[in-house]
Parts: sequence; C-alpha cells; structure tokens
Amino acid sequence: QVQLVESGGGLVQAGGSLRLSCAASGRTFSSYSMGWFRQAPGKEREIVAATSTSGDSKYYADSVKGRFTISRDNAKNTVYLQMNSLKPEDTAVYYCAAGPFIIATSESAYAYWGQGTQVTVSS
Repeated sequence: QVQLVESGGGLVQAGGSLRLSCAASGRTFSSYSMGWFRQAPGKEREIVAATSTSGDSKYYADSVKGRFTISRDNAKNTVYLQMNSLKPEDTAVYYCAAGPFIIATSESAYAYWGQGTQVTVSS
C-alpha cells in the first residue's frame, strides 16, 4: 500500500512557475514508477509526465515538453513536477500516481493516487 500526498499547487500568472511535490508513504517507493496526471474542468484526466523507478527514464506529454520536468528523490520518497512557462491551458487538478515497475503512460496502469492539487494559471 502506498499513500500519496501532493502539495505546491496554487494560482500563478501566465509565464510563471510552480513546483509540485508528491510525498509517498511506505518503504517501497523506489519500486514504483511515478506519474503526474491532470484533469481540467470538463475534460478527461490525462498524463503529463512519468518517471521510471530510478528516474533515468522519463516521459512527457507533447503539450508540456520543454516546459515541465519530472524528477524523484527515492531517499525522500518524493516525486516532483517543475512547471515553467505556465499557460492558462495548464489549469487543472494535478494528481500524482504510483505505477508499475516499468514506466507507464496509461492511467489504468497506476494503482495508487493522491488526492490532487489545484493549479490555476491566469492570463
């Protein structure tokens, strides 16, 4: 069992930056790939970024490539999402999730989810 708690969301102007954190409980954090997803109002949840268990392999959605960076610190049981050059279309609830040993992009592959943190980007 893994419990995930996100933090770092908030209101920011377009062009600004935010850093999301996701703290995980348990001693097996390093055995899970980790992903960040988001859900905007009226839209389905979509993957934003994912990282392998070691952090060596990473995936980014095309919409955030070059602007967002996912990283993890296995010693701190924490995964991060650095978001730069934010746009109004990045407004959403952001969720972190713990997934299988092999990095995955499908929502259905992730077994554990945080409660989400709101990110609002004003124009």
